[in-house]
Amino acid sequence: MSTNKPMPAPTDISAPFWDGLKRGSLTIPRCNSCGHWIFYPRRHCDKCWSHDVAWHEVSGAGSLYTYTLTRIPTLPDFADEMPQALAVVELDEGVRINTTLVGLAEDEIRVGMRLKPVFDRVRDDGSTLLRFTGTDKTITPRGQAPATEQPASPAPAVTVVKVPLSDEAALQALVSDSFTPWSNEVVVDQALIDEFARLSGDDYWIHTDPDKARKQGPFGGTIAHGALVQVLQSRMKIPLGFEITGFTNMVNYGSDRLRFPSPVPAGARIQARARVKRVERLKSGTQLTLEVHTHVVGAERPSVINDLVILYM
Repeated sequence: MSTNKPMPAPTDISAPFWDGLKRGSLTIPRCNSCGHWIFYPRRHCDKCWSHDVAWHEVSGAGSLYTYTLTRIPTLPDFADEMPQALAVVELDEGVRINTTLVGLAEDEIRVGMRLKPVFDRVRDDGSTLLRFTGTDKTITPRGQAPATEQPASPAPAVTVVKVPLSDEAALQALVSDSFTPWSNEVVVDQALIDEFARLSGDDYWIHTDPDKARKQGPFGGTIAHGALVQVLQSRMKIPLGFEITGFTNMVNYGSDRLRFPSPVPAGARIQARARVKRVERLKSGTQLTLEVHTHVVGAERPSVINDLVILYM
């Protein structure tokens, strides 16, 4: 999950709500004069205008008032959440809260369904967001269980065809406008970015200083080095569907084209796919150009475009 996602800024008025979420409870204000529940938080009752308002803990039980599914992220940081179920939940107290639904398949969501709160701890400082899920779902919120690194997702299984280097027709048949299925996913977290900065010497603040990048940077937080994302292509097992055979040596001959069209936010997951762009016979050997695209998971625009040249001898 990206660590650059914008977070709400608590005010003096709304602070009790956010503090309650950190404790794992939902608190909303209620008017002592007329008993009206109030949300969003205000200093006064929006029904009788009294300023005699107090905060109370509620169960969070409610019903789905309306929702929409979003499939295009408003920021690259949200690409790993697509599709995202944006919702308005009506609590049993009568107030409506804007939120997101989690742990529900698209075909399980229906207006009027009963929901319960999920306290989603999203930062190490305890910052917590309120989400909702079905009453029959069991979700362990982040921060309530030890964090464990998820194993890399396996690349999809494909049939591998062996192609002899001497078979010119078979080599040229590999050239295609279509890309392979996606590779496994790799997490690009801040620790990995910091280690690459140490090894490469590129410690520019947009990569290594989350606070400054969040306040002054154009991306709302730190981003990975383009060179790091390129190097991580070695960790991604792209299901090419073929294996060249009958050669003595194979070398990475460089790149004909290397571009970084969009950023990779710290904490994002990336994946890659590829296509054979061309195969050429040269004096030095047979040169295969593999066009590799690396994307943040869920993002349409690639983060790296690399025309990787492989020389078979």
